Formats: sequence, C-alpha cells, structure tokens
Amino acid sequence: MTLVAAVAVAAASAAIAWLLWSRFAGPAPDASGPGRVPDPPAGPVGPVGPVGSVGSVAGPVAVPVAARIVARVDAWLREAGVDRAPGAVAIGIGVGAVLVFLLVATATRSPLVAVAPAGAAVAVPVAILGHRRRRRRRAVLAAWPDALRELVATLAAGRSLGQALTQLGATGPEPLRAVFDDFPAWARVLGTAGALEAVQARLADPTSDRVIEVLLVAHEHGGVIVREILEDLVVATTADLEVLDEIDTEGLEMRINGRAVLILPWLVLVALTLRPGPFRDFYTSPGGTLVIVAAGICSAAGAWWLGRLGAEPAEPRVFGGAADDWSGR
Repeated sequence: MTLVAAVAVAAASAAIAWLLWSRFAGPAPDASGPGRVPDPPAGPVGPVGPVGSVGSVAGPVAVPVAARIVARVDAWLREAGVDRAPGAVAIGIGVGAVLVFLLVATATRSPLVAVAPAGAAVAVPVAILGHRRRRRRRAVLAAWPDALRELVATLAAGRSLGQALTQLGATGPEPLRAVFDDFPAWARVLGTAGALEAVQARLADPTSDRVIEVLLVAHEHGGVIVREILEDLVVATTADLEVLDEIDTEGLEMRINGRAVLILPWLVLVALTLRPGPFRDFYTSPGGTLVIVAAGICSAAGAWWLGRLGAEPAEPRVFGGAADDWSGR
C-alpha cells in the first residue's frame, strides 16, 4: 500500500505540474517554425537586425546582460513552439513546483524529502521543451532533402531560383512551408539574396545555414551550375541526416537508463516516508537530513555528468552566428 500511495502522490504531483505548465507554456497556435523571428523591416540596406546586432543601422550598442538572457530564453522558447513570454513560463513552472513541494511535504511530513520532487517539477517541463525544440529542428533538417529535390525539379521546368524558392512556400515540405511563406514579400523588398538571409535568420541552425549559403552562391552564379550545386547538396544533407539519426539512436538507451537511475531512488524515499515509522523518524532527524542532502548533491552531480555524456555535440553556426544550444539537452 505504501508503494501505491507513493505512486499516487507522484502522479498527482505530475498532474499539477503538467496542468500549470501547459496553461502558461502551451504550444504557439501560429508558430511559423523553429527560430521564428519578427519579419525584417524593409530598408535599402537589407534585413535590419536588433539594436546592437550585426546589420543594425544604429550600430553596435551595449545590451544589458539581463536583456540578452531574456532574449535568448525567448528565442529558445519560440524554437520549442511556445508563444508565451519567458516570465509567464517561469511563473507557471514555479507555481507548479511550489504546489508539488507542498503536496509531497504534507504527505511525507518531511519538507526536505519534498525538495527533490519539486526540483523534478522544474526539470521535467524544461526537458520536455528541450525535446520539443530538438524535434522541431530535426523536422526542418529532415525536410531539406525533399525541398532541394523540389527546387531541382522546378529549375528543370525552366523557372528561376527565386520562383522555385517562392514555390516552396506553397508546395514545399510542411516544416519549411511556413518559413518560406513570407519569402515572396521579402524578395520584393530585399531581393532574392536578402530574402534568403531572412530565411536563414528565421531557421537559425547550422544545417540550414549551409544550405542557404549554397543557395546564395547558386543565385550569384546562376545558369546550369545551379542544378548541379543543388543535386550535390541533396546528397550531403541526406548524409548529415543519417549520421544524426544514428547518433540519436545509439544514445537513446543510455538516456533512458540514466533518467531511471536518478528518479527511482527518490520515489523509494517518498514511499518509505509516507507513513509513520522508523524510516520517517530517521529521515526527519539530523542524520537523515544529512543523508538526504548528500544524496541530493550526488544526484545533481550525476544528472549533470549524464547530461554531458549523453548530449549531442553542438555544431557551431559558422555562417549564421554562434549556436545557442545552451539549454534543453
């Protein structure tokens, strides 16, 4: 019965955290794709970046550290498909963690035991958002080979590269269709090269950077070389996708085992302290408190180390800027 009660407490805690998190961090109803950014304003100098960024008319301006962090978190949330302000997401997750803490502390009569479930109520939503972000970015990567084949077919039909890119917004693969939907409007104002740079800023990942740079080269040279470049790019992008799938598959078992090893001991601890007895007496004593603190430190260190071992290597954005894979792994 104790184990059943522990599972019930864990399920109730997870339900509370999930309901609050989904309320404050639900998916964006109109997200246009990973890395969605506001449409670049029209101007004679091309896409204008944020104040202080490369390409800004105002030139380099010092940006407060807090503002940079909020901007990076906001971009990370949008890549995960969340159309909420970072503050709203933080409030939702924080309230869920507090409620989980109160629920477990009331059930076990030990506030210290409730710290780990409350921490899990924070870590689980962040992990889910990170998984969603990686899945959306992987979907974009998986869509590039089909999109490039469609470009080749459109060029073979006698259309220009600009027309072929415009067609992607209507008939291209779903993950890229929304991204290229604004391409015609951007191309009319910024030209084909400027519109491609705007698409590159919206996608914001290394593979898309390489594809866009090759498309820019193809646009500059034109002629028969465009089809040859695109056909070679299809082969290279497909090979990159196969390597990433192989890496992800090989690391799946290790990630599952690592998370189970971290979670199960704390579930057992909650089960042992749910009802009065020697276990609850011990873990509410100074000696038990020391054991819980030491276990928490070891669990945190183990989670960090497992995250380092199981993390996919972050490819730097050579063409589009530094990669922002600082979270969500």
